[in-house]
Amino acid sequence: MTGAEESPSFRLAYVPGVTPTKWVRIWNERMPDVPLVLTGVPDAEASDLLREGRFDAAFARSPLDRTGLSVIPLYTETTVVVVPKDHVVAAVDEVTAEELADEIVLHPLDDTLAWERPPGRPAFERPATTADAVELVAAGVGLLVVPQSLARLHHRKDLTYRPLTEVPVSGVGLCWREDRTTELMEQFIGIVRGRTVNSSRGRPTPPQPKAKPKPKPKAKGAAGGAQGGTAGRGRPRRGAGAPKAAGRGAAKRRKPRRG
Repeated sequence: MTGAEESPSFRLAYVPGVTPTKWVRIWNERMPDVPLVLTGVPDAEASDLLREGRFDAAFARSPLDRTGLSVIPLYTETTVVVVPKDHVVAAVDEVTAEELADEIVLHPLDDTLAWERPPGRPAFERPATTADAVELVAAGVGLLVVPQSLARLHHRKDLTYRPLTEVPVSGVGLCWREDRTTELMEQFIGIVRGRTVNSSRGRPTPPQPKAKPKPKPKAKGAAGGAQGGTAGRGRPRRGAGAPKAAGRGAAKRRKPRRG
């Protein structure tokens, strides 16, 4: 089989913390002949990989460089602070950025939040990844502020997290190249947006058969003549047709009276 004859596939990337399981399952049910290839990628690389044509679509986290990309926002994530379970923050329902002013807050190099000025006091060194920062939180080095999905992804029994207010938030969206809105891309957009299997949006409209021309009505004169001929051959009119048969009075003549 040559490259041109290879079966099509749909290449989907996703960033850490995003769970595309539901959409992948629906795709496999509706498009069993088109395999979906799922690949995890770092947040910082998702948009570049799309522009390079390495993937057909990606679930990426904002903020991101949208140059040349179409983006459908899906949801906004809650920002949380990850702390040891015995930390004072664990005793409250939520915390503000100001309340972290005296805490060492880790700021990993792969941080996805758009900070003007991160809360708390900076650590001596920035961790390379969020996973590394979580290990440092467990070691009691500092706290970590991340989207809630990343806190869940790196969950540990000795750590917990609380919502953090008055700070930036991130969102997750479906992204693809503007110049590659293919039929398969339209199908996946429909799945993510919740369209049913019978929805025609995004599918080509099948050609409709041409209507057959209606037969022309017959001329009134011809129709009338035909009806008249039929009537003539039907039930004879009263008084027409064969001569009347002689009645009994004609057959039997009266006898003259005798005087």
